[in-house]
Amino acid sequence: MDKYKILICEESGARRDDLVRVLGNLDAEIASVPTFPQAVRALLDDSDFALLLASLGSLSGAPLPVVRRLKKEIPGLSVIALVTGRNTEAGLALLDKGIFDHLAEPDDLVGIYAAARNEKRKKDLIAENELYAKSLRKLKAEQIKNARKAQELEEIYDSTVENLMTALDLRDVETFGHSQTVTKYSQVLAQLLGIDDAAALDGIRMGALLHDIGKIAIPDAILHKPGSLTTEEWEKIKLHPSLGYGLIKEIKLVKEVGHIILRHHEHYDGSGYPDGLKNDDIPRQARIFALADALDAITAHRPYRQVRDFPAARKEIVKNSGTQFDPEIVEAFCSLKPEKWERIRVETTTYIPNIEEFSALLKKARK
Repeated sequence: MDKYKILICEESGARRDDLVRVLGNLDAEIASVPTFPQAVRALLDDSDFALLLASLGSLSGAPLPVVRRLKKEIPGLSVIALVTGRNTEAGLALLDKGIFDHLAEPDDLVGIYAAARNEKRKKDLIAENELYAKSLRKLKAEQIKNARKAQELEEIYDSTVENLMTALDLRDVETFGHSQTVTKYSQVLAQLLGIDDAAALDGIRMGALLHDIGKIAIPDAILHKPGSLTTEEWEKIKLHPSLGYGLIKEIKLVKEVGHIILRHHEHYDGSGYPDGLKNDDIPRQARIFALADALDAITAHRPYRQVRDFPAARKEIVKNSGTQFDPEIVEAFCSLKPEKWERIRVETTTYIPNIEEFSALLKKARK
């Protein structure tokens, strides 16, 4: 910060020396001239002066237009007028108009020092506030910039995940669009169960999208085998939750994502895999997803069986309440009519490209 600069205008050399000596305690850079015209020239030549201390005789003879013009030309300049025989009303009027910042008797060194010190403190405070405001503006600009970057990264991340799952769906063309559909079912079920926290719902969304990511490691020969799987092949398929969880654990996604990936094939009665967990030992997110996954498996097109409608899916899910599915989640599922679930499916798959077109392209690419 530049040093505070004071200009003293005092005709009397002795008094001028006294003023320089007293104001030297302010740790300021001080200059002095004997006449007011010299003071005006000094101020116009060097606009860095922050305070003019001018002995002006009486208020009636003070060069008010010149002082007013100086304060206009040099924003922030403070003026302490040293005057004799002050008229209180006239002095108050000049202070109110901002022409002078302080009025003092020429011989009142203590009063002059106090007025000059107050002006210096005011300037220091203004400078500190400006510095703080500048830092705050910079910080806000950086926060906005970082927020935009974070938003861009989040959008890129979401797009990458969705594109990855679309690519996985395409590996098994018969289940194309499965991830997007079960994601929507899972979110609706979660909300029916009273889960309304945005972060929790997003974790369920990401877990649903990525639930089959472990199938990346499963050979195409097994995924696309037209006939029944051998015991050995089925054991390899059953590895995909653990494989997927290992991938997600490496990139440190939220717990809800890992819960769904690792546990979405566990059954409520303990008959599922990979660890045969029972009841509440299965994370709630995974129990929610398991029902959503089954709903899509029952109602979606499969080449090896006929499509069943949503009322049939409801009967199948109710039948397996307490064995494959958590009864609480089955109850939440049944709180919506089958037509509503069917509408959710239609709305979700509206923007999924035509399966026949992708099937033809995929077969062509594999040749």
